[in-house]
Amino acid sequence: MKTAVFLFALIVVNVSLVYGQVPTTDVMGTHDLGPLGQSPVKGALSTCQYCHAPHSGLHGVAPLWSQTLSKATYTTLYTSDTLVNVEQQPTLGSASNLCLSCHDGTVAPGQTTPYGNTTLSQKALNAQDIVTNYNGSTLTLQGTHPFNFALQQGKLNCDSDNLLASLCTGTTGNSAVKLIGGNVQCTSCHEPHVQSIDSSNMFLVTNNSSSALCLSCHVQDPGELSGMALHQMKNKSSSSNQTSRAGTTGTYNTFSGWATSAHALSTSKITKSINLGNYGTMRANGCLSCHVPHNAPGGKSLLSAPIQNVPNMDAATKSCMTCHNGGSNVSPAIPNVYTEFSKTSGHPFPTGSNQHVAGEAAVLNKNRHATCVDCHDPHGSTPTGSFALTSIRTSQRGTSGVSAADGVTKILPAANQYETCLRCHGTSSGKQSLAVFGYMPTRAASNGDALNIIPQFTISAKSSHPVMHDRDSTLGQPSLRTYMLNLDGHTQGRVMTARILCSDCHNSDDNREFGGVGPNGPHGSKFSHILERRYEFSQVAPGVAPNGGPGTMIQNLLPAVTDPVAGGPYSLCAKCHNLSSIVANASFTKHSTHINAGFSCSVCHSAHGTGAATSSITGERLVNFDLAVVAPNDRLSVPVSYNHGSNTCTLKCHNYNHNPDGTVSAAVAKASATKH
Repeated sequence: MKTAVFLFALIVVNVSLVYGQVPTTDVMGTHDLGPLGQSPVKGALSTCQYCHAPHSGLHGVAPLWSQTLSKATYTTLYTSDTLVNVEQQPTLGSASNLCLSCHDGTVAPGQTTPYGNTTLSQKALNAQDIVTNYNGSTLTLQGTHPFNFALQQGKLNCDSDNLLASLCTGTTGNSAVKLIGGNVQCTSCHEPHVQSIDSSNMFLVTNNSSSALCLSCHVQDPGELSGMALHQMKNKSSSSNQTSRAGTTGTYNTFSGWATSAHALSTSKITKSINLGNYGTMRANGCLSCHVPHNAPGGKSLLSAPIQNVPNMDAATKSCMTCHNGGSNVSPAIPNVYTEFSKTSGHPFPTGSNQHVAGEAAVLNKNRHATCVDCHDPHGSTPTGSFALTSIRTSQRGTSGVSAADGVTKILPAANQYETCLRCHGTSSGKQSLAVFGYMPTRAASNGDALNIIPQFTISAKSSHPVMHDRDSTLGQPSLRTYMLNLDGHTQGRVMTARILCSDCHNSDDNREFGGVGPNGPHGSKFSHILERRYEFSQVAPGVAPNGGPGTMIQNLLPAVTDPVAGGPYSLCAKCHNLSSIVANASFTKHSTHINAGFSCSVCHSAHGTGAATSSITGERLVNFDLAVVAPNDRLSVPVSYNHGSNTCTLKCHNYNHNPDGTVSAAVAKASATKH
């Protein structure tokens, strides 16, 4: 007898040494439905019997399973445009099927096979709360992180730029996160027997602060070789959706910038009420700042969505606006981007027919839309800390672009800001000149597609603002400042260099780069065409001469205002050009006369550049007349023309004919009207 007691004691000691101290608290937490468990839901069975039956478990189902298995067929499994591993229906008795037997809503917890149905003190969490969207008739897993993939030769397919290469060999980047039979199952992420390994109390296998759990399978730093990169190296080929820059080789991993991105490093506090992780800060929440692993309202990409729905906004943008709305969800508050879109002119949100999809073509033919992720890479962008001129702002780092050389070739990542703009504003078909953006001039010389800015800015253009190429320093430009003016129209801003950016003209009217307090970038502006400052377009009254139509009197700029302060009609041009020099006729002898007569720059100059030419409009000095304002000289049978050498034009304007020798004479229509 003493020997037996000794052996029993030895066994207990050995078990303690192997498995550690007996827990002093109920580590199973809410999974303990026993009468003495910590779960608010209680029943008559002991702790383990709700899932296990040591002597009468379901035959053939490990581990000695007790709970009645779910036999549900899920009407929708997770899909996305970038998914490389296809999810399949969980098989009866598989690892995830065991979990779903309580968490898909078709089988109530406590419905055991050996012990019968157990009455619980209150309703337990079911599918609608955790995993699926179940309304009593249909089940969908679209909003849940995919699992139970169809394996290829027993292995996961790693041909994705955001998956670790090690997944192909059956291991993750964290020993606590395991593939089950080489596959992702519920228990890859969840430990059902211990609730509080992670502070979220979601039965996670490891702490997920700073996305540690997520990054066990997904690319986590620039030095990590992704599955896609490994696949490409082995096959010595480039992926069809990752085009390299012309003249270079290799690939670009769109997740390579995560470790240094704003979302990975920001210490801003996040309120728990918006359900974007419970770790306190954006940095700690990491992936959870935008993605929800279960019941994601955004569907594809498991995107979250704001607590208050925003009408007429796509799911991706809604997720961004949860934090970028200037509200109290983030502390300290960040610039209110959402408000910018509601101004007089702003990039339009997608509608039902032109939604953004991951992996879409670079050139958005008949599918122009403006979502945050069209211009910003949430996994790699960082705030613009310095406003010294760079080819592309760090806030746009990692985005796709289109080559200006042919208007078609995809560039990933875009090296120049304008390459991202060319996705919509280049060769794409289906472009529209919408009234919301304001007046659109009709240029005398046009390349056929007035909304294609490539010919207007390219190096082959006769003249253009220096966006796609350096400024020609050999050309005399007396009015050009040595620095740009801030929004107040008087104080010094950025130093003028050989290039400018699209966002130097198309920007928020209160942007912080030039002295405001709002966000930077062409989100929206109170000025037409999403312009940073007022740029007036001279117009004439509708009708026929002499009372209206091209060639008649300018209507909207009298008296002329030449103060460059914000609100003046020449404010945008005055950002870079000295109005005092222009009014003094340092560049052109008739500037002062035209300005005092109420003419704006747009009557004679193209704002972007002159990419096309005619025998009469050669395009020097951005001269390209607006044919909705001027008309051909009605005393001469010649088209509208400009002679740069003599600084003269031949046309009709403000009811006067401008003649090739520099003289002016009354228009024929006006003279005839006088006789009557």
